[in-house]
Amino acid sequence: MSIATGREPKDAIGYAQILGLTTRQISDNGALILDSTGNEVWSVPLGQINSARVMEIIAARGYPFIATHPGGTILDFREIESQDLTRISALDMTEDVADALVEETRAYGAMNIVKASLPYNGLWAVDFTSEGVDKAAAARVLASMTGIQANQFVAAGDSYNDLPMLKLAGMSISMGNAPDQVKQVADYVAPSVEEDGLAVAIDEFILPSLDHGGVVNDH
Repeated sequence: MSIATGREPKDAIGYAQILGLTTRQISDNGALILDSTGNEVWSVPLGQINSARVMEIIAARGYPFIATHPGGTILDFREIESQDLTRISALDMTEDVADALVEETRAYGAMNIVKASLPYNGLWAVDFTSEGVDKAAAARVLASMTGIQANQFVAAGDSYNDLPMLKLAGMSISMGNAPDQVKQVADYVAPSVEEDGLAVAIDEFILPSLDHGGVVNDH
């Protein structure tokens, strides 16, 4: 079983250790795959030009942000140029502001740009990764590494950044609190996160599939 998350590497490994997972984990919305100890196995950099463009608009608007690279996390603008970033996220926006940022930055090209809900405060983030890099892309790489087919995965998600992975998986599970567009692509809609919907989905679908591989998502 693997976690596929938009969160930073330390979160992916931290949750994996809590769950007792020794498999490879996906972080940074699919831009980074880690081994069970947190070492980089595979990554795709966002690129210096894209990183500079995104950080310029984040700085101008004063958005909180998080930027990640295979070695960790950056929260200080002064450290950005010294690292080859894999993902940048603008944080803590209302949904309409997030939508506007997505539309504005799409003109830059050569990036995967997607909004995602933030369950801890009810606001939204916009995630920037390299073009073609998302949770589905990482899941394909992980499937190749483990010698299975991507359609053998069972995937669970609750936001827009999960859509590519849910469409790829052989069995897709949406949380009950997910947007309608996410629920519509799911084979099964579990109870909400507040109702321990992921635990229900794991008990009903994921644990029985462990012999074939599985992906569990958390933003």
